[in-house]
Amino acid sequence: MSAAAAVSIESVSKRFRRYHERNQSLKAAAMRKGRARFEEFMALDDVSFKVEEGVSFGLIGENGSGKSTLLKCIAKILTPDAGRVVTRGSVSALLELGAGFHPELSGRENVYLNGAILGMSKKQIDARFDDIVAFSGIEPFIDSPVKNYSSGMYVRLGFAVAISVDPEILLVDEVLAVGDAEFQQKCTDKILDFKREGRTVIVVSHSMPAVRNLCDQVALLEHGHLVDVGKPVDIIDEYLVDVFADREIDQTGGARWGSGEIRLEDFSILDEAGRPAEHIRTGDPVILRFRYAAREPVRRPLFGASIFSADGVYVAGPNTRDADVVFDTLDGSGTLDFRVDRLPLVPGTYDVTAAIHDQTGTHAFDYREKVLRFNVELGTPRESWGIVSLAGEWDVTASGASPARG
Repeated sequence: MSAAAAVSIESVSKRFRRYHERNQSLKAAAMRKGRARFEEFMALDDVSFKVEEGVSFGLIGENGSGKSTLLKCIAKILTPDAGRVVTRGSVSALLELGAGFHPELSGRENVYLNGAILGMSKKQIDARFDDIVAFSGIEPFIDSPVKNYSSGMYVRLGFAVAISVDPEILLVDEVLAVGDAEFQQKCTDKILDFKREGRTVIVVSHSMPAVRNLCDQVALLEHGHLVDVGKPVDIIDEYLVDVFADREIDQTGGARWGSGEIRLEDFSILDEAGRPAEHIRTGDPVILRFRYAAREPVRRPLFGASIFSADGVYVAGPNTRDADVVFDTLDGSGTLDFRVDRLPLVPGTYDVTAAIHDQTGTHAFDYREKVLRFNVELGTPRESWGIVSLAGEWDVTASGASPARG
């Protein structure tokens, strides 16, 4: 039996007007009798799907696809022109940057204002105020007007208030990309806590690694239409193939995109002596080598790799930022090695996706999907189930029993 639906999107359509000109003066307005020319467009067009209780659900698609409009319909900020949205449980939303905040009020006052908008009583906000401020990490500025806050501080406080409502359904728009890396991880951990507690989370994001990591299911929208719903690995691949169909395709068959100031030219897996690794076993030392070429000086590039099992499970995502490796400026060509002393992967086939981003991780200089495929054979420790080897030891404590070795 399938789980109950926390959110049901039933034939939802929403149209907006796109104006071609604005009234520039009172005289111009009078001559046109206040009328401006416009055309209607469908932000959402007959969209239907369900989000089951306890599921983390992603909405992906290019800008203008209808993701944020749909999230606002779920949050009851917008009313569909046709169809309906049915939610089961309390809803809290973190949408546009600063939504629900008054710029002239202090952070403290806005906590109470935003909390009230989200349905909390003053008594409830009083009880949770210290936790809200602690999670946001902006205590020194809590009594300053929020008009003086940075975008990151806005997001910190907004997210802290949104989760304090203790909702059964949490809606999160792309604004999380504004926060710094530490706070993004904090938010990710909180969303994962929500998942473990069986709550429902709906996320709009342009970060495909984040969607893979957080979501159980994903919906792809395009120009207001629902294209597909399914597992993250399948829907993300469908999206990227479609978006970058007219762009360069790697010889490996993966999509490639980016602004191109610095590019990844070659990849290889080597043994500890730097020779091409013909046979890779669990527990072996290996080197993943990147070759890059910059056509102009690039400041503080971020290198990273994503490793996936053959069935699309996201195994690991090492990157230079997390390792505190910072390049002030790179120019020309060179190599970069990622060394693993003992490969923890169990036998199987694995794919590598590699990328160079700016230091924020939001702008891709070069992103190459499935640039490398390698096989791992049985090694030491001899483990064959799952994805990673824990390299643990078994001990037995029982009367008259001892483990047999060999």
